Amino acid sequence: MLHTVKDLERYAIHASDGIIGHVRGAYFDDESWVVRYLVVDTGGWLANRKVLISPMSVAGVNQLDRVLSVSITRQQVKGSPDIDTDKPISRQHESGYLGYFGYPYYWGNGGFWGAGSFPSLLLNVSEHGMAGSDGLSNIERTQRISEAGSGPGDDAHLRSCEAVAGYRIEASDGHIGHVKGFLVEEATWAIRYLIVATSDWWIGHDVLIAVRWIDKVSWLENSVTVGLTRQAVKGSPVYDTSRVLDREHEVSVFKHYKKTGYWTD
Repeated sequence: MLHTVKDLERYAIHASDGIIGHVRGAYFDDESWVVRYLVVDTGGWLANRKVLISPMSVAGVNQLDRVLSVSITRQQVKGSPDIDTDKPISRQHESGYLGYFGYPYYWGNGGFWGAGSFPSLLLNVSEHGMAGSDGLSNIERTQRISEAGSGPGDDAHLRSCEAVAGYRIEASDGHIGHVKGFLVEEATWAIRYLIVATSDWWIGHDVLIAVRWIDKVSWLENSVTVGLTRQAVKGSPVYDTSRVLDREHEVSVFKHYKKTGYWTD
């Protein structure tokens, strides 16, 4: 199941003992293109304080009622480290946040989440102390990274989805549009597609471009370069933001570009 980040911003966050707030944004890892944190507005409950919620906390998704259930308490959220969501989030801030909740570090082992693809699996591996490809359990790895501290090269590669929306999209032969949104896979929290509006290039429509087709991102110039031609993008299947994306449409997109779907990996 794929959700737009915009759609997720309508979801309420329910802790084990009551509502925390509503999703107001998301941060993704610009190396693996995975959503690492949801930005949650707590409303009047915590004087409109914004807090981060990791997908490792998410225990269930209720699409009908637009609710994300999390396996933490309101008191835990209240006591969580303050992080200014209007400023870059460093690896040191992440370490403090994850350590507070007793979560393992997701980085350093090759997969979306540790050595695997799912945040729940990372938690399960950590709880049982199982070893990763480097021979260390997540508990041991967490302790070593914590003891080593955060150096100048340890800044997290976290980007705000809100900030990246609007970035120009450059094809191999010219400008084709801008980032309109993101499609996130529910199980892995991986961003699978950029939703691209081509209307600033021609009287066009919205299309999907898989993040694996990105050649380069210039964070200074606010642009994304993809290994596709303008004509190929212009002729790609139209994406309707009002409809739920199904596998049939995904197949048609990959078939159009003569590429293999990520689901076959």
